[in-house]
Amino acid sequence: MNREKILGEENEFSALMKLSIPASIAMLINAIYNIVDTIFIGRGVGSLGIAGVSIYLPIQMMILSVALLIGIGTSSIVSRKLGKKDEEGVNKACGNLFLLIGIFSVIFSITGLVFTKEIVKMFGASDAVLPYAADYAKTMFIGVFVFPICVASNNILRAEGNAKDAMYSMIIGMIANVFLDYLFIYVFKWGIAGAGLATSISKMINFTYIVYYFMKKSSVKIKTKYLRYDKTIVKEMLSIGFSAFIIQISASIVALLLNYTLYHYGGDKAVSIYGIIFKLTLFVQMPLTGLIQGMQPIVGYSMGAGNITRIKNTVKINLIVSTCISTLLVMLIYIMPKSIVGLFTNDTSLINQGSSVIKIVMLIYPLLGIYMTSLGVYQSIGKAKMSLLLSMLRQIIFFIPISLILPSVFNLGLTGIWLAFPISDFLACLTAGLISIKDFKNTLKKYQVSMQ
Repeated sequence: MNREKILGEENEFSALMKLSIPASIAMLINAIYNIVDTIFIGRGVGSLGIAGVSIYLPIQMMILSVALLIGIGTSSIVSRKLGKKDEEGVNKACGNLFLLIGIFSVIFSITGLVFTKEIVKMFGASDAVLPYAADYAKTMFIGVFVFPICVASNNILRAEGNAKDAMYSMIIGMIANVFLDYLFIYVFKWGIAGAGLATSISKMINFTYIVYYFMKKSSVKIKTKYLRYDKTIVKEMLSIGFSAFIIQISASIVALLLNYTLYHYGGDKAVSIYGIIFKLTLFVQMPLTGLIQGMQPIVGYSMGAGNITRIKNTVKINLIVSTCISTLLVMLIYIMPKSIVGLFTNDTSLINQGSSVIKIVMLIYPLLGIYMTSLGVYQSIGKAKMSLLLSMLRQIIFFIPISLILPSVFNLGLTGIWLAFPISDFLACLTAGLISIKDFKNTLKKYQVSMQ
């Protein structure tokens, strides 16, 4: 099969590009959509609208964390079972994914729709921002019925070696979202609720393509007998995906913490600046995530097939390419920060402050590929404890303590919060690099011995 040729036989660089380019394009397009979406809100609703989106951000990350917990864990199982030619194991793993993610989606969506105001208040909405945050969240919770299954399923598409279809599903949703943003905000004048509704409808369109893929193109068989809880599969799925869950849930905790601390030191304007900057950081992180997503099926398949040399070569190439991409994208933002931030708002003060802050926040981003590649490798080979440790480094172990210490203990205030980003990124990249260099070789040697 062409899938098996790409994952197990083709030149490592060529295979990585075939899987990573579609994934990176999809993720970059998703980042651009997030930027465009915020531009529509900033110019069509105002800075309080951006603040309202920032309030919903940790909620979205929590939802995403569960989707990735299940999706990445399952994709690792699928890749390794494909390497072992275990089609029945693939179907059982995917059946458990659909069962768990379906239950979660319904519960979270209904809870969000019923308790919208209470939830956004809990996540830090001030009196001024509350109406915007509540209107946006209410319409976003409609899309939660299908959003998690779209995220989780895309991991299966890539695990099968079908990165182009994963890209197509995201592109379709992005195009629909941008069109509906313009229609609902500027034509129908529905404000920030229109932005949320546009996103929810686009996720439903994305979901429609996912359904089409599994019915017509996937090798995965969706049958009732596979939609049954399997303790062994779920345990492995959750243990592997837990690192991705920790990354997203810690990002959610950080976003929640920032909503409170930024408001304390800088008011709603500081919250709005973070809303803009977060979208711009996605512009760098999303392509790197796409590159990691292209790497993981190759590493997982090669691990299942016992091809250690292929794993080493793929990881080396991924490190080089990710560093080049991140450096180029950061340089682009550094060259014209005011012009880029100015896309989101006409507020001169917001532009001036935001353009200075973005240079601080993204200072270490050229090295981010080291951290992300290290984590992606351990997820791929099913080494859950190490991937969990690495997933905690950036946000939980480093950022949260530093962001609390610098503003208060060293009296740096708002500046201390912004400085916490590059300091924690540097420490996470350095630690992940040192750990991986020492541990990765030993892990592969032990696996080679077990295969003999």
